[in-house]
Amino acid sequence: MRPRAVLFDIGNVVVRWSPATLYDKIFPDPAARDRFLSTVCTMEWHVEVDRGLSFRDNIARLTALHPDHAPEIAAWWDRWPEMFSGTIPETEAAIEALHAAGVPLYGLTNMSREAWPGVRAMSGVFALFKDTVVSAEEGVVKPDPEIFKIAVQRIGLEPSALLFVDDSEANIRAAEAMGFHTHHFSDPAALRPALRAFGLL
Repeated sequence: MRPRAVLFDIGNVVVRWSPATLYDKIFPDPAARDRFLSTVCTMEWHVEVDRGLSFRDNIARLTALHPDHAPEIAAWWDRWPEMFSGTIPETEAAIEALHAAGVPLYGLTNMSREAWPGVRAMSGVFALFKDTVVSAEEGVVKPDPEIFKIAVQRIGLEPSALLFVDDSEANIRAAEAMGFHTHHFSDPAALRPALRAFGLL
């Protein structure tokens, strides 16, 4: 079965997000920045807000463990918008083209409920999504199969009727195991040819 709708990841598919974008400003030495992001503000720590913990509580927990880095840890939320470096024009254009062609569009993102409104405001294409599943609202994150099941239930289509687009290999593998069509987003210029190959454009 060819896909009839598209399910988009958001971070680094529609909008560019990287903690290094902010922490480059805080740590002039790249080695110090990398050390901080690999030992203090790690992605394993951050994922708790994607599961539903508030930024305030997550930051408080980490600050208690690393009081010497309190200002840098606080910046994770205080200066959160500085982690973003704009939208990805190729994705926005593809979403607009899909919408014009009548293809139903959806979102599936690992994201804090606190962060989602600000991210949603970054691009008008989010208004074209019929629905977006936000991990913090569900208490489960990709690549857990449960969040894909939630998305399928909300959308009302079988995985075989959906094309899932994500930049994470782990998420792509999880979706493939459940029967989704997939496109591993690594090159923005490759998105539109992939959509054409699936017969969506």
